[in-house]
Amino acid sequence: MQKILVANRGEIALRVMKTIRKMGIKTVAVYSDADRNAPHVKFADEAVLLGKAPSSESYLVMEKVIAAAKRTGADGIHPGYGFLSENAVFAKLVEENGITFIGPRPHAIEIMGNKLAAKEAVKSYDIPMVPGIEEAITDKDLAKKVAKEIGFPILIKAAAGGGGKGMRVVHYLKELPEQMDRAISEAVSAFGDGAVFIEKYVGSPRHIEIQVLADTHGNVVHLFERECSVQRRHQKVVEEAPSCVLTPEIRTAMGAAAVRVAKACDYVGAGTVEFLLDENKKFYFLEMNTRLQVEHPVTELITGLDLVEQQIKIARGEALAFKQSDLTIKGHALEVRVYAEDPLENFMPSIGTLSTYKTPTGDGIRVDDGFEEGMTVPMYYDPMISKLITYGKTREEAIQLMVQAIDSYRVEGVATTLSFGKFVCEHDAFKSGDFDTHFVQHHYSPEALKAKYDDEKKIAAMVGLQLYLEQKVKLKVHRAASQDWKQNRS
Repeated sequence: MQKILVANRGEIALRVMKTIRKMGIKTVAVYSDADRNAPHVKFADEAVLLGKAPSSESYLVMEKVIAAAKRTGADGIHPGYGFLSENAVFAKLVEENGITFIGPRPHAIEIMGNKLAAKEAVKSYDIPMVPGIEEAITDKDLAKKVAKEIGFPILIKAAAGGGGKGMRVVHYLKELPEQMDRAISEAVSAFGDGAVFIEKYVGSPRHIEIQVLADTHGNVVHLFERECSVQRRHQKVVEEAPSCVLTPEIRTAMGAAAVRVAKACDYVGAGTVEFLLDENKKFYFLEMNTRLQVEHPVTELITGLDLVEQQIKIARGEALAFKQSDLTIKGHALEVRVYAEDPLENFMPSIGTLSTYKTPTGDGIRVDDGFEEGMTVPMYYDPMISKLITYGKTREEAIQLMVQAIDSYRVEGVATTLSFGKFVCEHDAFKSGDFDTHFVQHHYSPEALKAKYDDEKKIAAMVGLQLYLEQKVKLKVHRAASQDWKQNRS
């Protein structure tokens, strides 16, 4: 490949382009009216306007992206994450136009993009799965029968779902019909597909995912795990690698299971296999994400591998240059997603202009972002401003460095989740590792964050007063009677 078009925007577009440039390959950016002056557009060798600000008129229009690639002579397309990254139709269209899609083959995207199809694909590969029914269901009487068999609480999930949409926890039989209707309605609205299925609800799970790489020569490896249990509204907000609760034996077993999942769909490229880990340390297959993950930097830091570089090499037909036995975990990495959201107002989006925007720097600190001071956070897209990542020799070191980095991050003009990230890192449950996917539900509230703010302000005021009093004593000059010029003048 001589030139790669990055079919995305913001921090991931810029992050992908940096690796492409490092590999000596030309870059092409695409953008909407809202992103005309964005950093990823300025960074690229060429840039093509796709259309108006709404993604439905720009980043999601397949034909416009393909036309931009042809117009600029790009022979590869990297989709980043979000938008068209897990769209099998787009991946096929790219291939049909003689352009290399830097991602898995269309059939793998299609299979793993539907939770029911994914379960069907892996069931003969000895992959542990949560008890439930592995087929779409609309009959409420049948749903009641299945629920009674597997036992309450149960989880109703959209087959084509993601991000918590089309998902309902049901604790009692009488709730099932209403919650099923709601799940189906939400699934239709979000995905255009009302298919739902039922499985046992794992009450206190941890969300553990395994990064895999697979080439076109049959080689598949895993790059260990990421802990993604701190979530709000089923969306990850703090991630780390490795997990502090996995034993070497569980890590090996989960890694081997993830490799089998990849083989089950003839996977190629970088992908992530997600698992639930219950309180008894039993793990269950959840789904597979057929793209680069938002949290991929923590894996890069503990393995020393550039995942985008690996994606491009695999897409060029190269074999992996390492075996599973060559891979080891070195140190600990932590990522906090920085959203333009107000954690004191139930994480409501905060739209505005970044009047001040200063990122932290230093050893062990990495910031992946797509904004500059003076830019406006647009209302049309995901409100993530950046990803703040820290790396240390130990988990404790990475956490402490994250707190320091958050304190050094200066953002004015919009509310951000930086204070929430600090709240998490300083909470005893997180520091001890005794938490699950209900961390926010159990430990966080706007009142708790505000109380922490007030405590910090009080401490700062007390420190300031103490310093003032100390300096006042040092600077005070005691007058002697003989030094009073008024009394001793002649």
